[in-house]
Amino acid sequence: MRIELTELFWLDQQRDFSLGDIAELSGLPETVLRALVDCGALTPVDPAATELRFDADGLLAARAAYRLREDFALDSQGLAVALTLLERIHDLERQLGELRARSPRRTGWQ
Repeated sequence: MRIELTELFWLDQQRDFSLGDIAELSGLPETVLRALVDCGALTPVDPAATELRFDADGLLAARAAYRLREDFALDSQGLAVALTLLERIHDLERQLGELRARSPRRTGWQ
């Protein structure tokens, strides 16, 4: 029998996280996180601020980057490409859902 432990973390969309918080919660080193910020794959709340702060979406992206790095041994550039593509897929899925919600449903007998 295999027992799998899962970590649960309640995200508050109003809370922001420091770079150190993101590093601790995601498992990625700060150097990798900074490289993702430099590539534009991880966006701080205020890119012009001296201290990088991230919202819940930033934390989710960093955790996804950690999993990608562990599963596929990606470097920072590979992580940036993968995160950008995943974000694009999520945007397209959201748009598709909105379009489906607006269009009338067709049934087989119409």
